[in-house]
Amino acid sequence: MGIRKPENAAKMKLISVIVTTYNWAEALRLCLLSLYAQTDLAFEIIIADDGSSTENLALTQSYGADSPVPFHTVYHEDNGFRAGTIRNKAVAKSQGEYLIFIDGDCITRPDFIATHRQLAETGYFVAGNRVLLSQSFTQDLLTQSILLYQKPAHYFFGLRLQGKINRTLPFLKLPLGFLRKIQPRKWQKAMTCNLALWREDFLQVNGFDELFEGWGYEDSDLVIRLIHAGVKRKEGRFAVPVLHCWHSHNDRSQHDANYARLMERLADKNFIVAKKGICQYL
Repeated sequence: MGIRKPENAAKMKLISVIVTTYNWAEALRLCLLSLYAQTDLAFEIIIADDGSSTENLALTQSYGADSPVPFHTVYHEDNGFRAGTIRNKAVAKSQGEYLIFIDGDCITRPDFIATHRQLAETGYFVAGNRVLLSQSFTQDLLTQSILLYQKPAHYFFGLRLQGKINRTLPFLKLPLGFLRKIQPRKWQKAMTCNLALWREDFLQVNGFDELFEGWGYEDSDLVIRLIHAGVKRKEGRFAVPVLHCWHSHNDRSQHDANYARLMERLADKNFIVAKKGICQYL
């Protein structure tokens, strides 16, 4: 059962996929292989590298040689967790009308781009979801180069029974219809490991606010400002899951300060434009 394609999505041409990475070339390779295997190749890849080592950066660039789509790398020096900043720089370099953000340790299914294109609709952002891989299975995945994007659906049910992934429901393909739009102002659990929106809307709110340094809530802040600007949420669950590799937690020393700033933004319905955003790179 398919997802009805809005008229404006049918007219969309290039999609820009922004892939954030930092010093994990092994996971990034599997992520890129899954993107190279997409059924819809009308997209470009922009690697947003948040300060990887020279060795890892060289590996990333070597992976790009095999890309069937335009491939670019945007890099800045390592100065702590600055995911919002490097994503802004990546979007500034992108050419697509529509943006899809994923993390470099996420693996997509072959219809990921095609389904996101079907879901795209003027006035909405799309919040996808994820399936978490266990620590041990992530290690197996990397050492054995298991290509999850090639696996049939029943393979993942076996993984769930073995405790190697946390759930299987996201793999169900359901049309949902109007149910995708029943929570237009929900900002929770909209994360940049799987988030799509129109470039025009991203620029309207000035992208990510780079005042959010260190781990935490730069993606939630973006979504809240989009909602304040009148852009509504559309659910991507039961349509566009990603498989997210296990990794240890980032340094969360800035959590409290970032969360306090986020709550201030949430309460102020007139706060739309990032104070320190993408406009400085355009």
